Amino acid sequence: MMKDNQQTDRFQRVVKAASIHYDMEIGKTMAAITDDFPDNPAAMKYFYEKHRNLIRNDSNGKLPSKKTIATLCIHVPVELILAVGAIPVRSCAGAFTTEQLGAEFLPAKSCPMVKSTLGAISYNLLHGKVQPDLIINPATCDQKKKLGEINEEISEKFYLLEMPSTKDSEESREYWLQTVFKLIRKLESVTGNKLTAKSLKRAIQEVAHAQRLYRKFNHIRTSAPVILGKDALLVTNAFFFDDLESWSFHLNLLNEELENRMKTGFRVVNERAPRILLTGSPSVFPNMKMPLLVEELGGFIVSEEFCSSSRMLWDTVAVDEWHLYDMIPALADRYLKPSTCPNFSPNTDRIRKLLSAIEEYKIDGVVCQTFTGCQLYDMETRIIAKAMEQAGIQTLFVETDYSPEDIGQLTTRVEAFLHSLKHNRKKQLI
Repeated sequence: MMKDNQQTDRFQRVVKAASIHYDMEIGKTMAAITDDFPDNPAAMKYFYEKHRNLIRNDSNGKLPSKKTIATLCIHVPVELILAVGAIPVRSCAGAFTTEQLGAEFLPAKSCPMVKSTLGAISYNLLHGKVQPDLIINPATCDQKKKLGEINEEISEKFYLLEMPSTKDSEESREYWLQTVFKLIRKLESVTGNKLTAKSLKRAIQEVAHAQRLYRKFNHIRTSAPVILGKDALLVTNAFFFDDLESWSFHLNLLNEELENRMKTGFRVVNERAPRILLTGSPSVFPNMKMPLLVEELGGFIVSEEFCSSSRMLWDTVAVDEWHLYDMIPALADRYLKPSTCPNFSPNTDRIRKLLSAIEEYKIDGVVCQTFTGCQLYDMETRIIAKAMEQAGIQTLFVETDYSPEDIGQLTTRVEAFLHSLKHNRKKQLI
């Protein structure tokens, strides 16, 4: 009994200290986002506050009336969670604080996102300090796949969502559909609620509405420089944990403000700022190291090919008939076919979408970040390098993690890259 009390006391001390450090990390990132840049849209205040209060529990000790389902990847159909009356919370973590906590369970060379996520789950430091009833863990990479086996105290909450290794065959599509049916049964068991045609239709329509607003937002920001990329990433990161209706409402307000900026010719950067596309390992708040560096040094992030931004929200469910067993296959297809995750082989769709975005958004240069220990993204850098070289697009490849120690080196490299892009643009104008 005494040993158990000692372990509980130690756990509480670690959580308390980590909460303080995590809150400081959030405060530092938010200060850079809001104070180091002029012309922040007024409608962004809502999203700023959401992230400032990321790990503050405002429930006053009350238990949520609905089950909370944590997800570790965009391959989890959020519509299913909503349709069975639960609250979805994406739990991929971006804090150096929780990375250090997760390091006690994992090898030193593990991916920082995997370490950070495990640290946040193990020490109750998820968004709003929620304690999920279920953690859906898609098998999209070997490191993430093993998380449920690492910490015995939380392993019973993990549900491994099996993934096919390719998405282009009919066999893989059928395999994935059966996986989705198994997930439905699990969600029904955890929540005690039955999936119905009515509830699924409502959830699909609610998510589709949010996605339409996002596509409008994306069209505005790629058409005119009226909002910086660092703010765009906060908007999409808020989708991880925000109430869907509230997120959609405030994104609509932001879209209206940005449309007014377009009408008046307002710009957040000068016309010579290099237009940048970010790709690779995703930027998850508060790890905004690369986006902030790029824009602090004079670049303009027009688009991101991340699973923490455009990949998460772009594609909608295409339903022909609003019957339950028509909607489920359509939902499964939406979470498989459009994916450009390097988990799939071959992954030619990713190159195609990158080249399409470069042309459509008039991209000057690509920044590809890979987290140390993230083997899947690392192995695709050579393919991307070849495709960008053939397209004549300058690309900066960066290997980094959540630690602030490499800021000086990264600053030098990003500064030189942007200078080269500006020089090339000047030559084209002569």
